[in-house]
Amino acid sequence: MVNTGMQLISFTCAVTGWIMAIAVTALPQWKVTAFIGSNILTSEIVWQGIWMNCIYQTTGHMQCKTYDSMLALPPDIQAARALMCLAIFMGWLSCTVSCCGMKCTTCAADDRHAKAGIALSGGVLFILTGLCVLVPVSWTANTVVQDFYNPNVPLVNKRELGQAIYLGWAAAVILMLSGAVLSSTCPHIERGSGYRRGGYITRGFTSTRASAPEPPKPISNSGLPLKEYV
Repeated sequence: MVNTGMQLISFTCAVTGWIMAIAVTALPQWKVTAFIGSNILTSEIVWQGIWMNCIYQTTGHMQCKTYDSMLALPPDIQAARALMCLAIFMGWLSCTVSCCGMKCTTCAADDRHAKAGIALSGGVLFILTGLCVLVPVSWTANTVVQDFYNPNVPLVNKRELGQAIYLGWAAAVILMLSGAVLSSTCPHIERGSGYRRGGYITRGFTSTRASAPEPPKPISNSGLPLKEYV
């Protein structure tokens, strides 16, 4: 029951991280306007995402425009698009595989070793999903920091880390930790005597020789010799 509860908690956290990754992909706050220089007060804020640019005004109005050309985008934005879409697909695949491998489901319930292998595969896929989220988020953050401290970049073009970057880091950590917990709840198959670990029972491979059957014993109702019945 302990491992079953750990699987449910880790799976719930992994699904939460996957939903957060979807939100990171859609949000435009990857890069935001940097408030530096003498003019601190501004009437508009610029948001740059991987799909669109948005201008938010202090009056409450917001205008967004998608990128016209994909080939004209910087390399970090192009890589972020591909990896985030791959992370969303792998997250869906991880959820499907993990559901089949969890002990609370009836899929492959007859073969416990196969069920444990399916759960292990789901955990590994969640870890890979977290890596696919971590790489583009960290790459974009590195680009923002380098441009911010680059004296050749004008002040109006300097950006800061947006909310989507921090949300992406949180989603990547949750996905990788949840995948590691799912992988650790699977049993280790060993050869030898039978043992019980992680809720799964394994039997050792022992060879025994069949003993010869005992000869049948004569049935008698009393201690009298047979000649007394004749």
